This record gives sequence, C-alpha cells and structure tokens, in this order.
Amino acid sequence: MDPAGADGPWTDLERPPLRAPALRRALVGPGAWAALEVVARTGSTNADLLARSADAADRTVLVADHQDAGRGRLGRTWTSPPRAGLAVSVLLRPAADPERWSWLPLLTGVAVVDALGGFGVDAGLKWPNDVLVRGPGRAGKVCGVLAEVRGDAVVLGAGLNVAQRAEELPQPAAGPPGSPAALPPTSLALAGARSTDRDTVLRRYLRALRARLDEWSTDPAATAAAYRCACLTLGAPVRAHLPGGDALTGTAEDVDAAGRLVVRGSGGARTSLSAADVVHLRGL
Repeated sequence: MDPAGADGPWTDLERPPLRAPALRRALVGPGAWAALEVVARTGSTNADLLARSADAADRTVLVADHQDAGRGRLGRTWTSPPRAGLAVSVLLRPAADPERWSWLPLLTGVAVVDALGGFGVDAGLKWPNDVLVRGPGRAGKVCGVLAEVRGDAVVLGAGLNVAQRAEELPQPAAGPPGSPAALPPTSLALAGARSTDRDTVLRRYLRALRARLDEWSTDPAATAAAYRCACLTLGAPVRAHLPGGDALTGTAEDVDAAGRLVVRGSGGARTSLSAADVVHLRGL
C-alpha cells in the first residue's frame, strides 16, 4: 500500500512520498525549525496551521503530500496531483513590529528563488510573491505564496509545482478584459530543473527561508535589496487592477519600505500599492 495512505496504492515510482524522519533529522533543531510534520493529505496546510495557532510553537512546519483545497491570493484555489508538488506552510511568531510583517511573504518568495537557483532554474518574482521561471523549458508561474495572520502568529504558505506534467496543470486563469494572456503554470520538471526530488527541493527551500528570516530580523535593508534584485516586475510596464475595480497603468519603479509596489502612471504621479492584481504588459 501507498505509504502516503489516503490516495490508495502508490504506483507512480517517480513520485514517492516525502520521507518525514529524514527531513526532521535534516531540518529540525536549535537555530533551525522547531517541528516538522508531513501529512498524507489535507485541504490546506495554511488552514491547518491557523487552526493550531494558539498552541503551535514558533517555527512549526507542516507539509502535505497531497493538498486538495489550497488557497492563493485574492481567493484563488490551488490544487495538485498527489506527490507531484510541495504544499508547505510555516508558523512564525515574529518579534518584529507587526508593521514590518508585510515583508514576510515577500522574503518567502525570495527564499523560493534562492532555493531554485540550486537546480539550475532561472527564477524571479512577480510582485508581490509569485515565483516565475524563464526557460530553457516551459516558462510560467511555478510557485505562489500566501501569508495569513491570526493573533501573534503568521502562517506563510508556499505551493510549488515540482513534477507535474503539462496535462496535469490547469489552464492559465483568465485576466480582466483587455489584459494580456496570463503566463501558464509550469513545474520544475517542465522548466528543466536538474532535480525534481521533492525532499531535496523542500530541504533547500526551508534552509533558504530560515536564512532569509534571520537576515530580515537583523538587516532588513539587505532583505529589501534582495527582493528588488529578484523582482521581475520592477522596471516593467504594468497594469495594476485595484481591489475597488479601478486600474492603474504605468511603470513599476520600486518597492518601498513597507513592501508596497510603487508605480509611476502615465501622468508622472507615483502611487504606492499595498494590494493589487498586477499584470506585466510584456512577456518574460
């Protein structure tokens, strides 16, 4: 029977379940992560950790071999075939001023880019925290990040496509009328990654995230510089669709101290955006 349990017999030898004991030995300990749990199946790792937020320790990690009701930004859903991707959430109790917590999802995206560099993948960020890859294989979105707050806890979730085949990925989400076609989703396998071993990808990601969190706590300016370096949105012509239904077209010029995207409109005025659905008006 499938060691992952809930999904029946494990027959796809290219998609083994995560090896929880080995991951704990590699990642849990002083100065690293406090706890790491791997579950066979769940609706949403973020929702599970939020439900435990009153009692879970700082730096708790939850990973699912199969997530079937994942959530993304702006209420979007996210699903993946069993053992084809990584659905991983971490619970933090940051000591920093809550006004600085807006940087947590951004630095999570930087950590994903850091990790993917070790697999020969050319990755960058679309503000605020979508991870995009560019060649040599199929370009597109490979990962999304969702941050949620409950009390003194922040849960950072990442959904990373690792071994999905083209036919297993959804069609690109339709954008607002008149917007360019959205980039298709992709996976590390389709993007030509040197490895699609999920244990290895998870170890690299969690180590990179721990390093970026440590950097943010001691040198936030370095974190901001790293984000700007990785952000493909900066310098690009964009159309930002705002929560109220309005749209702003211009050039993305900067990310400010609060992590907001600064867009210079056609009239020259600069606007800082804390929430928007941003469309790149030219391809990768």
